[in-house]
Amino acid sequence: MPVTTDVEAVVADIIRWAAIESPTYDAAAVNRMLDEGAADLKAMGFRIERQAGTMGFGDVVIGRLDGQEPGPGLLILAHVDTVHAIGTLAGPLPIRRDGDKLYGPGVTDMKGGTVLALHVLGKLIAAKGGKLKRSVTVVLIPDEEVGSPSSRAAIEAEARKAAHVLVPEPGRDHVCVSGRHAVLRYNIHVHGKPSHAGAAIGRGISAIRAMARIIETVEDWSDYERGQTFAVGRVNAGTWVNVVPVICSAEVLCVAATPDDVNDIDVRLRTLRAPFPGTSVTIEAGPVRPLFVANAGTMAMYAKAKAIAERHGFPLDHMQSGGGSDGNFTGALGVPTLDGLGVWGGGIHTKEEFCDIRSITPRGTILAGLIEEFAC
Repeated sequence: MPVTTDVEAVVADIIRWAAIESPTYDAAAVNRMLDEGAADLKAMGFRIERQAGTMGFGDVVIGRLDGQEPGPGLLILAHVDTVHAIGTLAGPLPIRRDGDKLYGPGVTDMKGGTVLALHVLGKLIAAKGGKLKRSVTVVLIPDEEVGSPSSRAAIEAEARKAAHVLVPEPGRDHVCVSGRHAVLRYNIHVHGKPSHAGAAIGRGISAIRAMARIIETVEDWSDYERGQTFAVGRVNAGTWVNVVPVICSAEVLCVAATPDDVNDIDVRLRTLRAPFPGTSVTIEAGPVRPLFVANAGTMAMYAKAKAIAERHGFPLDHMQSGGGSDGNFTGALGVPTLDGLGVWGGGIHTKEEFCDIRSITPRGTILAGLIEEFAC
């Protein structure tokens, strides 16, 4: 008997999860969300392992459900952190429902998809008497929004033991993700010369002014048609307005669609030169999401997902996405991975984030069918 998705139950659980604010850099808040996720998994029969957080991030929660048969099983990857600060619920983005739209921090990226995957997984486990044929492992990740620096090793370790990986990250309308561009992060540090900004400004060299020139240079390297992009998202500098700033730091996010583009980005950043005499630049490489290009195993997973969707009257296409996820790690290892299987919506990473409630049924149907195919 096929598993059906209880849309209102899923909406209620998305609201429950979204009500627990969990910005990446607040480890205590993320851990409160992980407590909730671990409790949900335990109620479904999973054995819970918890790895203490490192690098200032929250913990990693791993739920394990042993299979009736030995061998590699199914891995489901999901992150519980969001980009929304504590206070977002009480301020610019309260949870609210407006017709087919459910608004709130993380409702689409990616608490909605995670809740939906657990919902259909729980129904399948109950229907099979508490145990599936193959083992299922669910990893809840605390730091995906900043590149998963503290959890990458755990993700890759679990992936190496899996036959298939499902990632319920947000999808687009009737499109899933069969590959992801590489995502590279760099920190740029510009050093200038201090002086009084009023009485002796000519003796100083502003690190902020030099950084402004560098930002223009770096972002102008973007080639959107090629899929190679550069975006500076964080800048930090200055102490007092009457002091010429001597240090300015910026974080740049780079996206590459091919191995050649990855190499080109690295060469460009590492050979970046200071724009003015008396200034200097240092470059520090940050977390990297490796290039994930679909292999035969991933395309076989997509073929099954498409067949499931079409049996129920839903279209399903696939794409290589410019956005990174933890699927980059598993896909780059060559483990068959299908990503972007979660709900869709809009306003992701903004104060207008919403989940399209109409996506719950088609995505729940596909997720249930894939879990049944690979674990039952």
